[in-house]
Amino acid sequence: MGAQIEAHLLEFYGWWQFAVCLFAFCALLAIWYHLGRRRGDKGQLLLAISILCWSFSGLVEVYFAQLSIGDGRALEDTFIRGYRSIFSLLNSLFILLALPWFKYIPLRLDAIIKSKYWIYIVGLPFVFSLLPALSRVLSGREHSVIIEFDVYYSFFTLGFLGLVLYESFVKRRLLMLAYLSLASVLITLIAEVLKLTGSDLNMILMSAIFKTSLIMIFFALAMSWVKEMSESTIPAASDLLLKFIEEKNTAGRIDKLVQIACFPGLESKAIKLTPANYTLLETFALKRLSTENQWLEIKPKSETRAGKHYDIKDHNEIKRLTHSILDGVYGKQMWTKEQHEIPLKSVLFEMSEKRERKIRLKIPASNITRVP
Repeated sequence: MGAQIEAHLLEFYGWWQFAVCLFAFCALLAIWYHLGRRRGDKGQLLLAISILCWSFSGLVEVYFAQLSIGDGRALEDTFIRGYRSIFSLLNSLFILLALPWFKYIPLRLDAIIKSKYWIYIVGLPFVFSLLPALSRVLSGREHSVIIEFDVYYSFFTLGFLGLVLYESFVKRRLLMLAYLSLASVLITLIAEVLKLTGSDLNMILMSAIFKTSLIMIFFALAMSWVKEMSESTIPAASDLLLKFIEEKNTAGRIDKLVQIACFPGLESKAIKLTPANYTLLETFALKRLSTENQWLEIKPKSETRAGKHYDIKDHNEIKRLTHSILDGVYGKQMWTKEQHEIPLKSVLFEMSEKRERKIRLKIPASNITRVP
């Protein structure tokens, strides 16, 4: 009687896993078809396929559960565990293959994940882990040397996935989702540990929990990507508002602040720059407000004359000013060079067409305010 109850429970879980994961696969595939396919991004497609592997695993469990119910015999645990391992390994493999397509990857992992050797780094352990699972399915017997290699491959996958998911949400300024992604990975990690020691009932419950949470995180990731695409991160120069403010702090000293408004999705806030960066930006603004020469000249590298004055000593001053503004607007390490620094620099400043080492502020004079 207990075996029949277990079989009915497995059948219910198998149908649930098949239906939910198939629907999630179709939804992610639809997002990829409408958006990612046009941009040549295969990351979402690979994540969708990884979820499809869980759906196939659900069908296998339904099949063996119905065999047990129909014949009144015990569940064939060896075959079930073998097929579970195979589909679990395939799920992990497709997740790892999707990581190089992620836009935001921690700097220390970027060189590894996006290298040409990544396919070998994830492929060789996959093949090594797949052999014991195939042995179970083909022979129908448990061997003393069989180890749950799919669990260790899952540990390997979860380590990389957790770091990349966290970085992706943090860079998009979605901190709560970043923490939830770590929680989801932790739940999955606990489930994998219990797989080595827990009962079948516990595993069915934990499997339902961690698969649901990971699917939700994958959808949150897709939506964050769509949100980022729909927003122009850096507005046009004509839309930016620049205001210089002087405020007395609690110590009785005057703080010189700069407010740059109209960034999409961000509230306007005053930024405290270093004295050198503040002075340089103020000089740009004063030149822009003047009706005469609005250009600042950058000192050439070959210049050796001591008496010659230049507004800017080298290009690094522009770089430091841009970094300070980005740190103030988005937060330190919350912006990227390709998406934020380069666009902002091109929006804020323009170089002389005559290549005279001259540069000026592009923000219109009407958008600049000085509040003493």
